[in-house]
Amino acid sequence: MKIFARISWLYATIVIMVSLAIMILTFHILPRPRGRKLAAWLIRKTAFFRIEVEGREDPDAQMFLLNHQSDLDIVIMETITPRDIAWVAKKELFQIPFFGLALKLPQDIAVERESKTSLIKLLRDAKAVIKTNRVITMFPEGTRSTKGVMLPFKSGAKIVADSNKLRVQPIVLMQSAKYYNIKEFHYKPGKIKAIYLESFIADKSDENWLSDLRIKMQKVYDDELANNPSHR
Repeated sequence: MKIFARISWLYATIVIMVSLAIMILTFHILPRPRGRKLAAWLIRKTAFFRIEVEGREDPDAQMFLLNHQSDLDIVIMETITPRDIAWVAKKELFQIPFFGLALKLPQDIAVERESKTSLIKLLRDAKAVIKTNRVITMFPEGTRSTKGVMLPFKSGAKIVADSNKLRVQPIVLMQSAKYYNIKEFHYKPGKIKAIYLESFIADKSDENWLSDLRIKMQKVYDDELANNPSHR
């Protein structure tokens, strides 16, 4: 069984890598964001997983905030919205050969943790992205949380949203690590659920809105898990 599981994981990983290569090769040929969307849809279809969407995307949203469990989370988001997404990711990811190019080409936003100068750059890059009508998209936890409990949200999301008075829409992804986990060499096809929550305008006078949002998203996650046995 372990050998079969490793072979399945290897297949899904190869699918992801090939799809990224296609995205890189077609990026300057196809109108944006079609190259990235094409790659995401190839992964979704050839890795044999389906997505159930609950709620509605706000077409005026300027920032998406998602919980993060798996590399599939990017694919999920890219295939449930037609919008041109500007991902905010750790600077180290941009320096990884091949994968980093898939972030640099669309001009995603690199952020360096614990750096004041990086925060200034983040605000400047975010402002530039907003002018192009792309949607700033962040995993406010800053890293994956695969145990069903969301990690504390980093302040960067609040700083960017508050500084620009962004319309923020949270999205809860259910159990994506159950289907693809790169650290545990695990993959299986299945159905993943994405839940759009109500959007809101960031208000910097509310010092706790980001931490309150984490509590709200965790409750949505827990309730869905409790009421839908297929997620277990």
